[in-house]
Amino acid sequence: MEDRKILVVDDDAEIANLIEIHLLSEGYQVMKANAGTQAIDLIARHDIHLVILDVMMPGMDGLEVLRTIRKDRVTPVLMLSAKSEDVDKILGLRMGADDYLTKPFNPLELVARVKAQLRRYLQLNPGAPGARAADRVIAIRGLEIDEPKHTVSVDGKPVNLTPTEYDILHLLAANPGRVFSSEEIFERVWKERYFQSNNTVMVHIRKIREKIEDDPGHPTLIKTVWGVGYKIAD
Repeated sequence: MEDRKILVVDDDAEIANLIEIHLLSEGYQVMKANAGTQAIDLIARHDIHLVILDVMMPGMDGLEVLRTIRKDRVTPVLMLSAKSEDVDKILGLRMGADDYLTKPFNPLELVARVKAQLRRYLQLNPGAPGARAADRVIAIRGLEIDEPKHTVSVDGKPVNLTPTEYDILHLLAANPGRVFSSEEIFERVWKERYFQSNNTVMVHIRKIREKIEDDPGHPTLIKTVWGVGYKIAD
């Protein structure tokens, strides 16, 4: 893990240092930034594998940093926030965050989530250490998922997905016609228990549709089976 760099962005030095201690103990390289502009500069100059990003910061806040990252990168982003309201979590996820933790958090849970996101990131980057190649291409109605290359295209045009978006789309596409509930999608992709009133899957499905559907409001690829879940049209 020595070549995997994690950027911790938080203006609270005590929290940033705590996160750093736990990540270093797992063998990761850690870089820290206490402001949004500093974070953007570090991301531009270094090969960052994952960003742990605080929402509430003076000046350029975490959501602005996230928006900038998502302009041209699919680097996994784990958001941290003192706010616990669902609306704040949904906003971060809609803007492209891969995961969300509310302060105060258990450092061991944060490390577990970091490991999960890095596994997905490595799967999307076959040249990275530890990446695994698959052996086929899934093709459905113009949608193609090249598993060996971990790439997605629609009608020959490349689609940039975050690691979490890729995992959800791959799960559905590998099982055409099968309906997956939000609970099953969440537990398979995030590998943790689903909790009631969790809108995380819905938000990610919406983002995926915006990237692969001609008309996201009337999707033809990812279909909603009302009261049950989601499926890829077979």
